[in-house]
Amino acid sequence: MADDLRKVAARFPVEGEVNDIRPLGSGLINDTFRVCTDGPRDYVLQRINQAIFQDVDLLQHNIDCVTRHIRSKLVAAGETDIERKVLEFLPCRWTGRSYWTDGTQWWRMSVMIPDALTFEEVTPEYAGYAGEAFGRFEAMLSDLPDKLGETIPDFHNMELRARQLREAVAADAAGRMADPEVRALVADIQTLEDEMCKAERLFREGILPKRICHCDTKVNNMLFDRDGRVLCVIDLDTVMPSFVFSDFGDFMRTAANTGAEDDPDLDRVSLDMEIFKAFTRGYLSSAGEFLTPVERENLPFAATLFPYMQAVRFLADHINGDTYYKIKYPGHNLVRTRAQWKLCCDARAKLPLMEGFIRDCR
Repeated sequence: MADDLRKVAARFPVEGEVNDIRPLGSGLINDTFRVCTDGPRDYVLQRINQAIFQDVDLLQHNIDCVTRHIRSKLVAAGETDIERKVLEFLPCRWTGRSYWTDGTQWWRMSVMIPDALTFEEVTPEYAGYAGEAFGRFEAMLSDLPDKLGETIPDFHNMELRARQLREAVAADAAGRMADPEVRALVADIQTLEDEMCKAERLFREGILPKRICHCDTKVNNMLFDRDGRVLCVIDLDTVMPSFVFSDFGDFMRTAANTGAEDDPDLDRVSLDMEIFKAFTRGYLSSAGEFLTPVERENLPFAATLFPYMQAVRFLADHINGDTYYKIKYPGHNLVRTRAQWKLCCDARAKLPLMEGFIRDCR
């Protein structure tokens, strides 16, 4: 394996001799390795999961456009230490593209940013940093001249997810619609279907724009320096056109949940308003200038949309017989559905609080 990785690394213009290649991080999608050299820089080598990202050329086109544009913005602003504030991907020696493939596996290499840290813990302090960083990320890309594609088509399309649930109910492939609890959950969740598909309707009416969004807004998708300052946003595979609700709502679903995504104790599940306030304050401080009134006013809606969307997806998978999400025990997807539905309902109850806070942030 080590010799094979060295052969892959040799496809890219690495400075110095490669001393060691070792696994890096614990990502669930791509296989990631640290390439240690005797030169001035180390590198990050990744095997791209083509089962998830089926159009690698489009994937890397998006990333190349985004990193190039951010770098130009940093240069124009007179920023220092730019090499630590934006990712740099190396061109393949033979093709000049920012990836290499042997026809069965796809690889890319980036420069490793030195003296950088990530954090897993979500506190109001780090939620504020995340809001500011992701808002700034969107703001810098708000005038991107290049056209980007969807690396995962319909990733956050609520109309599609609602249709998939209806199809799962109609097919009842695993015979689970006989369960009274499943039928009750389907009925409750579908009462909100029209409301939760609002974004797609507003887009068709020309009221809601699509932006270049990160679409995976986790605290650990930022790099910090040792003084606690954000260096840059990382993990750019899902950067694509979407509604700003994607970045705002997905962070709330994962980071502002007081319980676990699959918490069996629903009393532990609620929307943490302190996390909401911190992220929102940071986000509006950097993204506020380009947001339209419709986008800004509907940020609380986004906090309800994403747990709803995930409840729909978990429930559809349960009804289909657990064909998409890995489960740890029978009924796991049903437990996940209950937890996400509870989070959605709690967020809806707190809509007046969230709306009032955003008005006060003006």
